[in-house]
Amino acid sequence: MTKQSGTIGVTTENIFPVIKKFLYSDQEIFLRELVSNAIDATQKLKTLASFGEYKGEITDPTVRVTVDKNAGTLTVSDHGIGMTAEDIDKYINQIAFSGAEEFLEKYKDTANAIIGHFGLGFYSAFMVAKKVEIVSLSYKEGSEAVKWECDGSPEFQMSPAEKTTVGTDIILYIDDDSKKFLEQGEIDLLLKKYCRFLPVPIISGKEQEWKDGKYVDTDRDKIINITEPTWTKKPAELTDEDYRNFYHELYPGQEDPLFWIHLNVDYPFNLTGILFFPKIKNNFELTKNRIQLYCNQVYVTDSVEGVVPEFMMLLQGVIDSPDIPLNVSRSYLQSDTAVKKISGYITKKVAARLEEIFKSDRKDFELKWDDIKIFIEYGMLTNDKFCDAAMKFALLKDTESKYYTLEEYRTLIEGNQTDKDGNVVYIYATDPVAQYTYIQAAGERGYNVLLLDGQLDSHFIGLLESKIDKSRFVRVDSDIVDNLIPSDSKKDVDLSSNSRDMLTEVFRSQLPTLDKAEFLVSFEALNPDANPILITQNEYMRRMKDMAAMQPGMSFYGELPDSYNLIINTENEVIKRIIADADSQLMPSLEPIFKTIDANNEKTTSIRATASDGKLSDVDKSQIKHLDEDSAHQRNEEKSLAGKYASAQPLVKQVIDLALLANGLLRGAELNEFIKRSVSLL
Repeated sequence: MTKQSGTIGVTTENIFPVIKKFLYSDQEIFLRELVSNAIDATQKLKTLASFGEYKGEITDPTVRVTVDKNAGTLTVSDHGIGMTAEDIDKYINQIAFSGAEEFLEKYKDTANAIIGHFGLGFYSAFMVAKKVEIVSLSYKEGSEAVKWECDGSPEFQMSPAEKTTVGTDIILYIDDDSKKFLEQGEIDLLLKKYCRFLPVPIISGKEQEWKDGKYVDTDRDKIINITEPTWTKKPAELTDEDYRNFYHELYPGQEDPLFWIHLNVDYPFNLTGILFFPKIKNNFELTKNRIQLYCNQVYVTDSVEGVVPEFMMLLQGVIDSPDIPLNVSRSYLQSDTAVKKISGYITKKVAARLEEIFKSDRKDFELKWDDIKIFIEYGMLTNDKFCDAAMKFALLKDTESKYYTLEEYRTLIEGNQTDKDGNVVYIYATDPVAQYTYIQAAGERGYNVLLLDGQLDSHFIGLLESKIDKSRFVRVDSDIVDNLIPSDSKKDVDLSSNSRDMLTEVFRSQLPTLDKAEFLVSFEALNPDANPILITQNEYMRRMKDMAAMQPGMSFYGELPDSYNLIINTENEVIKRIIADADSQLMPSLEPIFKTIDANNEKTTSIRATASDGKLSDVDKSQIKHLDEDSAHQRNEEKSLAGKYASAQPLVKQVIDLALLANGLLRGAELNEFIKRSVSLL
């Protein structure tokens, strides 16, 4: 051929700055593109040989990546189909014309291994190179070797070359600001990242061995990749050990996976892959970049948002599909129609596999439940289709470590745990040690108590309440056991209004001051054998605060103080003693105060009733203000007398501290004082 010069067929002479800065999100992607093209060329030659269109021998079906630090070059060499001058003019000088697509159309029934679809891939070399050369010899009979070179401008040169073997060498003269790509270690890392599972052996440097206190090169070529990764094989060909070995190839140093799902579908799209369930337990941390995305064994990305549903970001493994576009903009993945179909299929497949495992070996599924619970709950919370499917195999565990499906558990409890309104009440605990007393009390009533101690459980409870008809979840310490499942029969408290007021102040005066905590004193006629005082938390507010801890948008609830109910059991013998003592010793001092307050209230009511047209005169307002101020003074006097009385009654403080201690609320100086008082009472 004669020497040729020309201009690359582009629509604008600014194409190279665009390639350098904007074509790919990561500069390092150039190596993936060039090696993939080399693999493509090698596979094409194999296909042509199988059709008899290439008569020569394929003696070295490898791709070689060579670093020459002294020359400042990085070379990607293959023994594929090569190119003639006409091919280079067609496929290189006319940017974005995809030779792979044309080849696929011609050999669409047999060229399954062609990577293709790169288009601009070759020009990614200019992201790191100041000059690029192509030296190529086509497989076609009578072809002459050709050399193409370009310095990153639209100008190129083509000339005859000296090359005797079929194939192509791409030689990159690395830019000064990209010298890291002349380090063998850097290139090996990139090849392992992007090319570790490509179907043609990739050689990069030499194997090393330890000699004389250092690593030295041997004469053995170092093959970077595994040409037949596990996911490309049929499940029937693989053992459990094969899957585990592949998992450890992907994620060295981790524990064995719990189980895995082998994806293999060819309609309505092509998809293969293996998804592993790692041990997650309750340490909820949405770790991204666990799943690797491939296109015909070419690594694309590990940012798979949009390709797999959000909840599957907790899984690990590989997804490979030629229908996932190797688009220059990865954000395109999230809106691509094929990708959305793939995402839906993966959801369906994972749900079906989990149900299959549950049905085939329930005992093993239960053993693994605590490890996969967070994944399934997260999936049910974020994906409606997965949630509907998972309702069949999601499990509930009770405080006795027994497991039930949602349907089984409802059948178990609805006879004994249905309230007066027909709602089935699911009683649950979050800490079996701290809530032991409440769990025991519920058990004595014949109630079953669930253990919901995961970080997602506060959200999961809300989901189940919306999914399970006529159901209600209450934490075991959210109320006294008599009130967990409301019924029409409830014993009234035999206390007068003044006695309630007196006792409220007596007990309130002895409560410790806890940071961001409030106590509401109430009275219940409970079982005489029940504790003298019980402390509960409002179910709704506590649940909101739990969810606020994980959702910044609910921070309002997180800032609210903890609200506790201090419930006085008026049927308990100790409380009866305290009430009797207060009635005899304190009530005589308080009766004049209560009478004054009652009189003030009667006068206020009378003034308002006799006001003309309901409008108060200035004199009326002044009188009411005076009466209110006097009542407030009387209330303060009541508090003062009740406080002084209670402080001299160690039994009052003792029963309060016992309740606080049972709920983990007695600490520091208050705990020390409780111990001293207990000793003295003994």
